[in-house]
Amino acid sequence: MSKSFRFQTSLKHARGFGSGKSGTTHFWQQRVTGVAALLLSLVYVVLLVKLQGDDYAAVMATLGNPFVAVLMLAFLGVSVWHMKIGMQVIIEDYVNQPLLRVLTLMANSFFSALVGIASAVALIKITFGA
Repeated sequence: MSKSFRFQTSLKHARGFGSGKSGTTHFWQQRVTGVAALLLSLVYVVLLVKLQGDDYAAVMATLGNPFVAVLMLAFLGVSVWHMKIGMQVIIEDYVNQPLLRVLTLMANSFFSALVGIASAVALIKITFGA
């Protein structure tokens, strides 16, 4: 084996890539929110099949049920969080300019918050008939 073959990366090549301490958190958040969104999606597929052919009043009464509203709010929250962290990982991996990375990460956070708030307001309007 030659002397130039090494198993370690020199420190100068590893600097600037950030801490290795938060990667597993994002990994597990993506998996947990993905499974939760999948399970809650199945609930709403069953609900849509059940509501097939019902009139407007019956659909609004079902969607106005507090139990259904809580499940829907959980689905919205989990889905928006899953979207945010998924896009964050993509941005961190593929946007190389530091200023552009910061701006796109901020835009991702603001967009995710806007989608979550708009969805929650729409759900409240349906649930309470406002």
